[in-house]
Amino acid sequence: MTWWQNNQLRLIQNNLRETDANLDVDLLIRDLQEFNANVLMMNAGGIVAFYPSTLEYQYISSSLEKDLLAETVSKVHEAGMRFIARFDFSKAHESIYAKRPEWFYRTKAGEAVNYHGIMHTCLNSYYQQEYSLIMIDEVLSKYPVDGVFFNMFGYKTQDYSGREYGLCYCDNCSKRFKDMFSLELPEQANDSDPNYASYKQFQEITTRDMLDVIHAFVKAKNPDVAISTYHHHKVDIIRKESNTALSRSHPVWPYSASENVMSVENSWNDKLVSNCSINAIDLQYRFTGVSKYESQIRLYENIAAGSGLDFCIIGQFADYTDRGNFESVQEVFRFHRDNEQYYGNLRPMSDVVLIKPNGFNRSASREYLGVFKMLKEQHVVFTVVEQDAFDEDSNGINSDTLRGVQAIIIPGPLTMEPSQIDLLAQLREAGVHLIATGRALYGNADELKRLFGVKYEGILELTDAAYVQIDDRHLFPSFPERDWLVVSGKFGYMSYDQSSKGSFQTHLPFIAPSTFGPPERAFGHQPTLYAGVGILDYEDGGGKALYYPWSIGELYYKHGFEDHKFVLTDVLSEIIPLHLETNAPPSVELFLDQLPDGSTMLQFINLSGFNGVSYHKPLPIRDIHVLMHGLKKPIEAKLLHSGKSVDLRIDESGDVSLTLEMLEQYESIVLHS
Repeated sequence: MTWWQNNQLRLIQNNLRETDANLDVDLLIRDLQEFNANVLMMNAGGIVAFYPSTLEYQYISSSLEKDLLAETVSKVHEAGMRFIARFDFSKAHESIYAKRPEWFYRTKAGEAVNYHGIMHTCLNSYYQQEYSLIMIDEVLSKYPVDGVFFNMFGYKTQDYSGREYGLCYCDNCSKRFKDMFSLELPEQANDSDPNYASYKQFQEITTRDMLDVIHAFVKAKNPDVAISTYHHHKVDIIRKESNTALSRSHPVWPYSASENVMSVENSWNDKLVSNCSINAIDLQYRFTGVSKYESQIRLYENIAAGSGLDFCIIGQFADYTDRGNFESVQEVFRFHRDNEQYYGNLRPMSDVVLIKPNGFNRSASREYLGVFKMLKEQHVVFTVVEQDAFDEDSNGINSDTLRGVQAIIIPGPLTMEPSQIDLLAQLREAGVHLIATGRALYGNADELKRLFGVKYEGILELTDAAYVQIDDRHLFPSFPERDWLVVSGKFGYMSYDQSSKGSFQTHLPFIAPSTFGPPERAFGHQPTLYAGVGILDYEDGGGKALYYPWSIGELYYKHGFEDHKFVLTDVLSEIIPLHLETNAPPSVELFLDQLPDGSTMLQFINLSGFNGVSYHKPLPIRDIHVLMHGLKKPIEAKLLHSGKSVDLRIDESGDVSLTLEMLEQYESIVLHS
């Protein structure tokens, strides 16, 4: 078993500045011990080397007076910690450009990008394809590092000020793209360009090819060196980030760490995820941290969702200008150290699998995030599987991912691979319900008919003043007094294939747009034959297939109207019995997992301090009642924070209930069997 596979990392990343090359390593080690860290990630080479490199094209820190890398690796190991060497080959010093300009990125006008003396390189250049391996080899040969991490891997077209420069038009890219696709590079990064779809494939293929090369090279040198970057291909640790940016559009996303971890943890069975809580509020403002309550939420979400801990600052702790987060971060790291035996090998007791669409389509991504938020707020226990991993013939889908799952939600991907469609069909035949939202599979007409029995007659683009009507208050109990729900964005006109082997129900009839102003003209809305949801009940006794031809998830993500949540969660509660029932408010995030010994862990995170843009101290929440179905009969229940016992009630059916008397920021209850 390799050192990282226990999935109990408590990682600190010190992103060194060139001026940190002679830092006090002993002081750094003491700081790391204050955090109870067991892994240090620190700069090794690439943009700047923090060791006396002998390579011609490896720029060495102008401040270096000692072998910082050697001293740090040695003392980290003496302290019982692991060391991950950080590389960044996406850029190089301008002195290297002066010697080898052919290794660097070029705009369409043929210009290089020079950002304060650091210049963008190209993935397809000799620098990244060949010379990066020489740089990695020098470090692995001289220093016994435990892992390698590659920052900014792949195609990067923006500088650190956010300026966009477009695709790389260097000779290397032009030739390789033409050799692969017999095409010229696209004129612009836009789906309207006929060559852009091929270029996106080119980016993915060449990125994976380079990761294949790196994996083979590193593992040949030492198979016990962990490989990490932000891509999932041929890596051991997928890195994610929970971060903020002043220019980022709203809404602010409070589930950043949960979503980052959940989207990886149950997608691949040969990798783990390390989600980094970035302390800085933005790249431009690296010396001021986010709210300590936001940092704690991220870190607790990390471990609750199945990962370890990961925290990053710029430079060293000794002269960092904002120490406000340190104590609160240390608190979480200390809690994990004291209770690590319970973490890192959690199996969610999921009722639902939520498929995360590939990231090319912004609307599908928002649809996914909106559905994620719905399920979290309604305390539905669910698992996320990335679309690329949803394939039983790939290395994806953790073996436990689909165990006990009652429904799969497909939020908005326009197309899926045939093997993925086949897997969905098999699961439905086995009794799993399929739910599609946001005009999912619009680009797969045959598969849409096969799975859901529906066909698009058209899409209404302008839906101002359109609605759907509540037509069944038993199916939609959250609407006792509301008759019409707002429709905004595209709405699909669906017909239903009468040859399908099953019976159809349609609900939420579409109310066509009409005049809405002035007030005297706000009338004339008429119901149509089209529906806001179609339900196919197959004759074979398998699962149902539900189809929503409008973007209820995206609407909820953007606007937060609970109507759009309830049109999904009401139906979900009707068709499947859920593992968990609770009176917890939507601001409490819940996790229900089985531990390796058969015990159960119930976790609570209090998000009540989040007001939409700011993170404050959460409000204490009292007397949270939880009723759980289908558990192995527990003998006792204990709070991990206090060690106190919790009273359990087990009824004749075996259902287990308990009450958490007080929730501050985070609590975990282990139900020992």
